[in-house]
This record gives sequence, structure tokens and C-alpha cells, in this order.
Amino acid sequence: MTNATVHPPKAAWFVAGTDTEIGKTLITGALLHGLRKTGVRSAGMKPVAAGAELRDGVWHNDDADILAAEGSVALPQELTTPFLLRQPTAPHIAAAQEERTIELADILSCYRQIAALADAVVIEGVGGFRVPLNDTHDTADLAQQLGLPVVLVVGLRLGCISHALLTVEAIAARGLPLAGWVANTVDPAMLNGDANIAALKQRIDAPFLGHVPRMSVLPAKALVEAAAGHLNFSCLPGWPDSFDAKPAGNT
Repeated sequence: MTNATVHPPKAAWFVAGTDTEIGKTLITGALLHGLRKTGVRSAGMKPVAAGAELRDGVWHNDDADILAAEGSVALPQELTTPFLLRQPTAPHIAAAQEERTIELADILSCYRQIAALADAVVIEGVGGFRVPLNDTHDTADLAQQLGLPVVLVVGLRLGCISHALLTVEAIAARGLPLAGWVANTVDPAMLNGDANIAALKQRIDAPFLGHVPRMSVLPAKALVEAAAGHLNFSCLPGWPDSFDAKPAGNT
């Protein structure tokens, strides 16, 4: 595998999280929703998705489906989610159970093809920032190979300050810029949430994009739209106001 950095489209970000189940898909969908509103040709990618359900003879992952619905460029699942795994467990384990190996080179190839079709691409990682993908690589290696600015989703719950700061250090250790971060309420009963956000603002040298509160149970599209309403996209470096994009539309 080559270590050469993939050249991004006009705008692209890698969405990482402080843990699993802390809202990466929600925030990735919100970013795509915001991009759609700017009129640019945008696409989401969840290269590794663990947990699939067979519907009408086709395997689906709910998170991957959300990103597909929010992108303005229609793409085949084989490109956006090249490793769709059936069991909802650690991806390297799920892949081994299917006698598959998650190869970074395959993901990079799919990303290059998507980047040629869209002006903006948002890629969602899997789990936390260092989840194993195979015997030798993890999601941090994938982010490094992609070479994209990172948007960090901090799941607000007890312990999130340490988790967030350790992840910020890990991102910097890979030589990747932290484009911005989002606070997403995971535990609605968490004490002193605002004080935790204030502590992170003092310690994270990157734009704070906003705080998404715990929301009522709504259809996925409504949740994504509601989350987008809590985010300030304009402070994200590379947001489409900085370039002339082609009109959005399905391909």
C-alpha cells in the first residue's frame, strides 16, 4: 500500500469521535445537510459499517443510509460503504467472521472515485479514533492515509473531557489538522454539561462548531435537520463559501 496522501476535492472532512455511539452519523449527516443547502455537489462516505440488515434482498446499514439520503450526489453503496459488515461488533472481528480483510487501499480507491464526482465529501469514521480495522491498521491510519482535516464529535457524558483531549492529541500525532469540534449530548442527565464544554473550549485549539442537545425521538432525516440547526458551519475551514461550486443534483 502506498503512503501517498489522497488529493481531496474542493472540500472534504473526516469525522472522528471520542467513542462509539456518540453521534458521528448525526453530525456527519448534519454537515451533508448543510452542504446540500449551499447548493454544492456533496457526498457522504462511511467506508466501514458494522451491523447490517437484509431488506428486500439488499444489505443495509442505518448509518450509511442516513449519509446517502443527505448527500446530493447519488452513488452506489459499493463506493460509499465498501466494507458493509453484518455483525454489529468491532469491525476487524466482523470482517474476520465473513472471511474478509478491511484493506485501506480499497477505501482510498473508492474515495478517489467519489472525490471525482463531488465538490465536497464528508467521511465518517467507525467507533473511536483508533478502532482496529485489520491486524496492522486502525481508523487513525485510515484518517492519516486520507490526509483530510478532522471534525471531532465529543459525546457529552461523564469522562468526556479526558476522552476528547486524548483524541485531540492522537489526531495531532498523525499530523492531521483539527478543523473543528462538536459537543453532542449523549447523557441528558449529565451534570454541568456547559462547564464541561467551557473546559474543552479552553483546551482545544480549533473552532467550536456548536452544541447539539439531546433531542426527542424523531425520524432520522428530522433529527439530522434539527442537529444542523445547532451548528455554525461558517466557522469550519473550507466551508463552500470559499469556492465556486457547481449546482447540486443527482447523478
